[in-house]
Amino acid sequence: MTVVGAADRPASPEARFSALFARHYPAVFGYAARRVGREEAADAAAEVFTVAWRRLGRVPPEPEALPWLYGVARKVVANQERAANRRRRLAARLAVNATAVVAGPGPGAVDVEAALRRLGRADREVLRLAAWEELPPAEIAVVVGCSPNAAAVRLHRARQRLAEEMHRGGPNP
Repeated sequence: MTVVGAADRPASPEARFSALFARHYPAVFGYAARRVGREEAADAAAEVFTVAWRRLGRVPPEPEALPWLYGVARKVVANQERAANRRRRLAARLAVNATAVVAGPGPGAVDVEAALRRLGRADREVLRLAAWEELPPAEIAVVVGCSPNAAAVRLHRARQRLAEEMHRGGPNP
């Protein structure tokens, strides 16, 4: 009769993840820091290990685990860079538009923010995704979890309801 030792038992998912994290966090953090800076690297590394936890069954055994983590980090960093670029473009657009708004709305202006607040949460979300994130209906569908056709219909109806609210609210005093 043979006794199975602790080394013969498979590691629990928690133990495997802890070992993976302890061994590779510094390397993943360094990889991200060299690409997005130290301040953003902690967020990137956290996202990498979040993905690793969710997909622990797909993480290859050592020594292939680190290259797999680098692949995830590459995608996470790319997402962070795209988000930063969107924020910069938005800030530039807002800066250009802010000069036109500095004087404030004229006597016939409509309070769009108030009209938007009167809409339902779902309508506000699809309108913001279309306007602020500049997403087409197919990508809005992915975000909200519906078909592209349903997203297009939701966006169309939300725009109609916004127009009605803006008309109903009338111009600013």
